[in-house]
Amino acid sequence: MADEEQGVTFSQFGVVNFSPFTKVGAFAEGLAEGRIMATKCSGCGHIEFPPRADCPGCGGTGFEWVDISGKGTLVTYTTIHAAPTGFGDRSPYTIGVIDLEEGGRLLSWVQEVEEEDIEVGMELQAHVEELEPEAEGKPERYIYVLRKP
Repeated sequence: MADEEQGVTFSQFGVVNFSPFTKVGAFAEGLAEGRIMATKCSGCGHIEFPPRADCPGCGGTGFEWVDISGKGTLVTYTTIHAAPTGFGDRSPYTIGVIDLEEGGRLLSWVQEVEEEDIEVGMELQAHVEELEPEAEGKPERYIYVLRKP
């Protein structure tokens, strides 16, 4: 990470935050390239997902981007039948949390696995996919979903 990049400071937080920049914006760029990335602390080497600009281990603020496999073990899940506004067309759907092999936890939709086949401890893999195709004047949007490896 270049030293000249600016980051959000605590003085910029308030009731409404319209910060024009973030130190972890490269995460979205990686998704557009089909990559899932985490941050690795320059001080102690701790890998964190979701990406963070500060290290929960040593408190350091220097980091580099590393690609991660997206492989992990399911620690919990739930199936949503009464979806919130904007997700009604997707219900019912299952979301799960996995402990990633490299460290950190990932929360996402579980896809292509029947609800009765989902169980805590199973191996899942995060995959990047396009949420919606690019339309004129509208950027592409990407997400990651969980499937069996």
